[in-house]
Amino acid sequence: MTRGFATALSAVFHPLLVPFYLFYIVCYQLPEVVMLPPLPDRWLVLAVVWGFTFVLPSLGTVVLIKFGLVDSLQMPEREQRAWPLLLAASSFGAAAWLLHRPGLFDPLLPRMMTGMTVAVLLTFLITLRWKISAHGVGMGGAAGLLAVLHLSGADGGPTAWWLAGTILAAGAVGSARLALNAHTEAQVWAGLALGAGLVLGVSAGLALG
Repeated sequence: MTRGFATALSAVFHPLLVPFYLFYIVCYQLPEVVMLPPLPDRWLVLAVVWGFTFVLPSLGTVVLIKFGLVDSLQMPEREQRAWPLLLAASSFGAAAWLLHRPGLFDPLLPRMMTGMTVAVLLTFLITLRWKISAHGVGMGGAAGLLAVLHLSGADGGPTAWWLAGTILAAGAVGSARLALNAHTEAQVWAGLALGAGLVLGVSAGLALG
């Protein structure tokens, strides 16, 4: 894999963009998975997700760069990732709170956002000691969510295709991170396992409950 292609993959599947992709898939590509809001009003969900999982964390990181706490948006050093991850977790949590409106938003939507918030918090805690792959966490969580939706029988055919595509994308992104020497194999696999394991574990707990 060339360095340019690896960089492009890392940018397109940046951890702050993956939540938006997932909510778009659930709201518009698998429309029967959620009941609320009605299809014409689902732009509101995407607006909340885009603003709180990408725009605000990105602006916060820019501020950190201005204050000299972070060198660049790439944040190659583990020590520089803590503050951006903590800011992202706070912003993700605010999005989960906004989406928790029974009667307005389907229960799946705040559950998705809460799971993403927990994933970012765990990534933050691990990053204090070890440079786990945030890209891996994001892609692993995406694959885990689509696997749960597929196993639940939600929109069977389309869900299977989205799951297969996400698994392929996760492999490509993991390879890209290795090609850029951004992570070791252990860090990439740990990220994928954390993301997927968290989604599957929470889903199993809800089912048993």
